[in-house]
Amino acid sequence: MAEEQHERRVVTLKDVAAASGVSISTVSRILDDRTRPSRSQTADRVRQVADELGYRRNMFASGLRRGATGSIGVLVPRLTDNVMALMFEAIERAARSRGTFAVVATCGDDPADERRATETLLDRNVDGLVLATARLDDTLPASLRERRVPHALVLRTDGVSPSALGDDEEGGYFAARHLVDLGHRDIAVITGPWFTSSARARLAGARRAFDEAGIDVPEHHVISTGYGIESGNAAGALLFSDPSTRPTAVFAANDNLAIGVVAAARAAGLDVGADVSIVGYNDIPLAAMLPVPLTSVRTAFDQIAASALDLLEAPVGTMTRALPTLIPRASTAAVSAAG
Repeated sequence: MAEEQHERRVVTLKDVAAASGVSISTVSRILDDRTRPSRSQTADRVRQVADELGYRRNMFASGLRRGATGSIGVLVPRLTDNVMALMFEAIERAARSRGTFAVVATCGDDPADERRATETLLDRNVDGLVLATARLDDTLPASLRERRVPHALVLRTDGVSPSALGDDEEGGYFAARHLVDLGHRDIAVITGPWFTSSARARLAGARRAFDEAGIDVPEHHVISTGYGIESGNAAGALLFSDPSTRPTAVFAANDNLAIGVVAAARAAGLDVGADVSIVGYNDIPLAAMLPVPLTSVRTAFDQIAASALDLLEAPVGTMTRALPTLIPRASTAAVSAAG
């Protein structure tokens, strides 16, 4: 029993220092993975002794000493949303590369649930929050600013709190310009919810491309709806219901919407890429695997995630925008090939 207790005893910095013949502070400095590793003989000997003894750094105790826990809270509406899952995974990778840990909480679309989830994360003493939930009318970022809680918004912005997002206006421009360059003039746009900065910016970019080409998009060809597949399907069914007014191309403000539009096109007897061109946004992995691979605007999730962590202590009004990339695929074709 005594032998088992000895084997299970936690190896401390004091143990490593005694075995290495140096001070505890020297061992702590050498084994701190947040600093540039020393290549001195002493540092090599300390690391070798630590490995032989089975020393593991106590992140919690280290965090208490410096007033931090080495963890970042991430708040998303839901992880069943491909974009939110991709965003969290990118944040987790960025955090791990910096020696910190990302923990996620979901909150749906209810402001009360959002606040409860936020408090749950703060109760875990996270060092900062990354929010992928910010509506333009959301009061949570303002509350965090008042409480001086380090935080950053991702993919959306309220225009005040530090924000890391894709350049949605430029992405909307790329999508619409692609359709214009293919010769389309009867183009519809399905935006996301109007309470999101991403929906507004992507539509603004699309309108810029239309204005350059002298295209007047009728109001009934601009539909604001949710970001889900069902919303895209319903909007697509509406657009394709009358053959005399249906568009030859559709820009959907995310890939879920675009997938719904694809289903509506098929239900209306239209061939995607031949009778109607469809562009999505974000380039989720499924986009390239559809029966007709989807043209999409790729979002730089890893770049946005890294920027968000950099912005946790940034002043208000700080914003970074990662440039998206258009990925053409078979769902779009020149208008001469469309019905």
